[in-house]
Formats: sequence, C-alpha cells, structure tokens
Amino acid sequence: MASVDHNKKEIRVDEEGYLENFEDWDETVACDLADREGVSKECPLGEEQLEILRFIRQYYKKFSAVPVVRAVCVKVHQPGKCEYIQFPDPVTACKIAGIPKLNTGYPLM
Repeated sequence: MASVDHNKKEIRVDEEGYLENFEDWDETVACDLADREGVSKECPLGEEQLEILRFIRQYYKKFSAVPVVRAVCVKVHQPGKCEYIQFPDPVTACKIAGIPKLNTGYPLM
C-alpha cells in the first residue's frame, strides 16, 4: 500500500496511485496526485483543470460511473477533447480526481 504525504497527513493510494478513500480528495490532494502522475508540480492546479476534476467527481458521485470525454468538455464549457489538452489522458484525469480504479474489463472512457 502506498501513500501520498499531504499537509502532514498520509493519504492512502493503491499501488497504481488511485485514492483508497474517495472522501480523502480535495483540490490540494489533487495537486499532490498530479505531481505524483507527472502532470503538474504547481499548486493550485489551473482553473480549467480543476473544473474538469470537479465535474468528473460530481458525475461519479451521482452515477457511480465516469463521464465520456465529450460530456466533460461540454459541461465545463471547454473545447472538445479538453481532458486530453489538460491531462495526458482521461484515465489520468480520473485518477487525479480521486475516482477509484474501475475494474469493468472495458476501457475507461
């Protein structure tokens, strides 16, 4: 079991870097996860990135599923494929958003 040191508090992540507890996430945890994923060493994350992460979390909380990329970009009023612009890929965006690893056997997004 791995962890991310966050403001003197240990946040547990699995061996692939997914948060163990959905409720441990906040925007500063997202910065730590983004740094761990090599996306950004700067905090806070950019507002466009945070809008994407917030929407992914809200959608997951409501539907227990991740949204498709097109829906994310439309809902946050950003250009198409915005997740690919702001993050290396949608899977990384979901990981930084604190979404648990999905074991569906199907590709994520």
